[in-house]
Amino acid sequence: MAIKLFLRLAISAGFLSAVADRFGIWSKEVSVWGDWSSFLHYTQLINPWLPETFIPTIGAVATAAEIIFAVCLIVGFKTELFAKLSGGLLLLFAFSMTLSSGIKGALDFSVFSASAGAFALSLMKEKHLELDTLIASS
Repeated sequence: MAIKLFLRLAISAGFLSAVADRFGIWSKEVSVWGDWSSFLHYTQLINPWLPETFIPTIGAVATAAEIIFAVCLIVGFKTELFAKLSGGLLLLFAFSMTLSSGIKGALDFSVFSASAGAFALSLMKEKHLELDTLIASS
């Protein structure tokens, strides 16, 4: 039970930390992007095959997905589904990083590991501190 809760919180924290960085919440000393514009520049860098006009939409959709997935995992709403979606999003991100700038960045930022963790979470059936448990018992 503790491992499942740990995975839910760790994956969520990773998503929310990245989102916070895009909005300048992290200090410049620890920030990867530091602001929305820098994040969009990085989004273009790892998606060079997309027209530049698509980048703001891709950035916004990815950011919204990360927020939604994180909140759902934290509260335990449809955990299996949102764990699978999180694994897919992280794997897509890892492949984009790998194809555009090489595998080192995806490995250094543990994106493949985070994706694997999310997929593993989706296979854990027991419920612990999950909203789904309350919904099912109603």
